[in-house]
Amino acid sequence: MADTRLTTSYWPAEAGEIRPVTVGEVLYDAVASVPDRVALVDCVEDPALRRQWTYREFVDGAEKVARALLARFSPGDRVAIWAPNSAEWVFLQQGISLAGMVMVALNPAYRAREVRFVLEQSQAKGLFFTASYRGFDMAGMVQEILPSLPGLRETVSLDEWDAFLASGDAATDLPATTADDMIQVQYTSGTTGFPKGAMLHHKGLVNEARFVAERAGMGPGGICVNAMPMYHIGGGAVTSFGVWVQKGTFVLLPHFEPGLLLEALETYRGEHTLVVPTMLIALLDHPDRDKRDLSSVQTIWSGAASVSASLVRRTMSLLDCQFTILFGQTEAHGVISQTRITDSSEDQANTVGQPLPQLEVKIADALTGEPTPLGTPGEICFRGYQTMLGYYRMPEETGSTIDSDGWLHMGDIGVMDDRGYLRVTGRVRDLIIRGGMNVYPAEIEGALQDHPAIETAVVIGVPDEKWGEQIAAVLRVRAGVEKPTVQDLTDFMRGQLSSHKTPTFWTFVDELPMTPTGKIQKFVLRDRAAQGELELLERSAPAGVGAVNSPQAEEITISEPNS
Repeated sequence: MADTRLTTSYWPAEAGEIRPVTVGEVLYDAVASVPDRVALVDCVEDPALRRQWTYREFVDGAEKVARALLARFSPGDRVAIWAPNSAEWVFLQQGISLAGMVMVALNPAYRAREVRFVLEQSQAKGLFFTASYRGFDMAGMVQEILPSLPGLRETVSLDEWDAFLASGDAATDLPATTADDMIQVQYTSGTTGFPKGAMLHHKGLVNEARFVAERAGMGPGGICVNAMPMYHIGGGAVTSFGVWVQKGTFVLLPHFEPGLLLEALETYRGEHTLVVPTMLIALLDHPDRDKRDLSSVQTIWSGAASVSASLVRRTMSLLDCQFTILFGQTEAHGVISQTRITDSSEDQANTVGQPLPQLEVKIADALTGEPTPLGTPGEICFRGYQTMLGYYRMPEETGSTIDSDGWLHMGDIGVMDDRGYLRVTGRVRDLIIRGGMNVYPAEIEGALQDHPAIETAVVIGVPDEKWGEQIAAVLRVRAGVEKPTVQDLTDFMRGQLSSHKTPTFWTFVDELPMTPTGKIQKFVLRDRAAQGELELLERSAPAGVGAVNSPQAEEITISEPNS
């Protein structure tokens, strides 16, 4: 397939073995072959408090959790976890699976309204939670919202873990599960402001994670150090399940802290880690990087946000490692396309690779739904075994996302070349239509981030009576670098792209609204601009390019509202 040239933006499903197995069967297979290999390390900050489990111990512990759950709930029930990363989180995830139940993962940063929404919408019967997190009284909030959730039968604090485990009956038989059974309801991360619960199944999570691990170069017994949140598909499935399919070792950090991640990579001879771009920059810039022995690192995995070419090259140079870029979404059980570690530096830097095996992918024309000509932008769509079962209790949203032919519309705009390599150029919702012309923010953002003073660039559309929309750039300047003037930026952009793609409005910020996994929330910026909370600096444009006839200003001070 790799040598076949495409004639249109359609990638037929490439051969690959889809194993009809459950997560439990993956773990039992590891116990049968490598029972004494370390499966899980709880890498907390204090080395004296760290714990680890062999595969035999790991599965024994997960079975105890499953039996304790079955003393309270029934197979098929939704059981929620509201807690930061911990070994108990992982044991709960596997125990819920072995008990034939469905996990619902909640961000520990959620507050009352968010927690209540997810628990009510998912019809969760049980909730496991941390008593407190970063000074917030989570136990108190649970008691506060309980009266409004009559379907929530039982709540268990992780402080009561030992008592919970002891409540199970060792004689309880575990139910049979199949690869097509739902394993979790994963709520979208909130870049659009409205969470939806994607129903995911064993087969999708296990096989997708295996293909990703293999393409990243992870062999049998691979060691992955994970700082991604477990409630996110990246930490709670892509990395962890990939490691266990490879019968490797999963080193779990309680949270991302670059110094701790560097120490863990050295201590446990970590070979792989998944970090979003903001995390990766912090890792590379940390003063401990040169002090640690990172010679074991084989491949850095990244994604979830745009990964610049300069960041790819810098990482490979500084860490002397391989790089792989992942692209996908929760509704796809994680990843749909990925660069190979053998890809050229140009493909690593400028694409998100080729689709994973057993997936059809097309770039769809907005009007006809047919594949676009090669290199022509359209919506990225896929279909295959990785398609979610749907959004839980949201049939209309499911129908608007998965069409009658089974294509899942991702909401991402991209292009495909004749080798099937994908390049993401923006989001359907982010598309700016200025004077009848389609403008793709990702192209402008990429050009702006080539400016030596710009650390992060976000491009949004703002309403305009004459043009429909105008282009606005929200910029974060590198630390210690003088803020460029609007004239400097305008001149720079005119040398990079067509003049109609040069932003009309500019603003500088110290912080950007982000999801916990490093995705920029453009809808928040659009809302702030519409409400006048972002002070937009208007440029003067030459005649014929949509001049706005306002005086040229070059300095602006922005006070970001608290969020």
